[in-house]
Amino acid sequence: MLAVVPRIVWALFSLVGRTWRFEVIAEDGVAPILFGERSPNKIFCFWHQCVLPCTVYFRHSHAVILISRSFDGELITRTLRCFGYDAVRGSSSRGGSEGLRGLVNVLATDRTAIFTADGPRGPIYQTKMGPVRLAHLSGAPIGVFHLEPEHVWTMNSWDRFQVPKPFTRVAVSWAQWVEVPADLDPEAYETKRQELNDALERARLRARAHFGKTNE
Repeated sequence: MLAVVPRIVWALFSLVGRTWRFEVIAEDGVAPILFGERSPNKIFCFWHQCVLPCTVYFRHSHAVILISRSFDGELITRTLRCFGYDAVRGSSSRGGSEGLRGLVNVLATDRTAIFTADGPRGPIYQTKMGPVRLAHLSGAPIGVFHLEPEHVWTMNSWDRFQVPKPFTRVAVSWAQWVEVPADLDPEAYETKRQELNDALERARLRARAHFGKTNE
C-alpha cells in the first residue's frame, strides 16, 4: 500500500488538478501568494478540509508540512513527496515539540512551513496552538488562506474533507497575515490563536461567498 497508493493518488490528482481553475481573492491590503510563486521563511495555515486543492495549488513551493506519526501520516507523507513537498513528523497530540523544532529548522533555511490549523483530528474550524508557537519561535509571519471549490464532493468525516470535481473553479481566498512578536508573553498565545482562527474563518466565508454559497 505504501509503495503503490501514493503514486496512484499523485497520478490521478496531477491529471484532475490540471482541470481546476484557480481564482485568487484577498482582503484589502493583502498581497497573496500566486500559483508557482515561492515564499521563503513563511508559515502557511489553512483548514484541514482543503488539503487536496492546496496540495495542487502550492506544489511548486517545495514547502514542508507537519504530519502525524501514524500509518496514515506515512501514507500522506509519501503522497506529498510525489508532489514535491517534504515533511517533519509530529502533531499536536504526538511528538508535537519535536515537530515544532523541525519546522523552526525548516524556516531557518528559507523554506516554507505548512500547518493544517485544525488537524489532524479537529474539532473542525478550531485552530491549535502550534502555528502561533511556531511563529513566536521563528519570527516568521503566518499566511492565512482557504481554498473553496465551486463544485465539490464532501466526505462524511470530522473535517468535511473536500474533493473538488473536475473542471471546477476554486477560490483561493487570502485573509490578513498574522504576526507574532518575538517579545510576546506566552500567556498571550490565546489572543493570537483567536486572531488566527478569526482570519481563517474570514478567508473561508469569503471564499464561499465568492460562489454564492451560504455560511456553514
